[in-house]
Amino acid sequence: MVPVKTLEADHSMRGKKFVIVASKFNEFITQRLLVACLKELSRLGVPESNITVAWVPGSFELPVAAKTMAMKKTVHAVICLGCVIRGETYHFELIAENAARGIMEVSLQTGKPVIFGVLTPDSLDQANKRSEVKGDNKGRDAAQAAVEMANLISKIKA
Repeated sequence: MVPVKTLEADHSMRGKKFVIVASKFNEFITQRLLVACLKELSRLGVPESNITVAWVPGSFELPVAAKTMAMKKTVHAVICLGCVIRGETYHFELIAENAARGIMEVSLQTGKPVIFGVLTPDSLDQANKRSEVKGDNKGRDAAQAAVEMANLISKIKA
């Protein structure tokens, strides 16, 4: 059998810089996502000096800030954090769908990992369950994805 070259990310943080773009809308949720994200980046060895946090008004504004940051040569990955809770109008669908599409487009346009850490729950209870301080927290998951993808992209480019 012919050996297959396999690329797999490690968690080496040497020189890697990360940006977190967080939405102020539903800040009581996004703040918890941010805290968990920062703790996980620290646990994975990312120095505080290699992390920048930028706040935007809402999830709809995440893509433009993410693109501006991702275009910087020194940035290796961007993490977008937000929370859009379903309401009684079509507004939820517009914001959630376009934030997701915009974040994906930024990643594809820049060739850098732009992580979708935007909660889109049906209720406040669901948002709380996905942003627990000592339990399930999607901010932590977003940090892990960013580190893994930043390292994988570095290996692919090498």
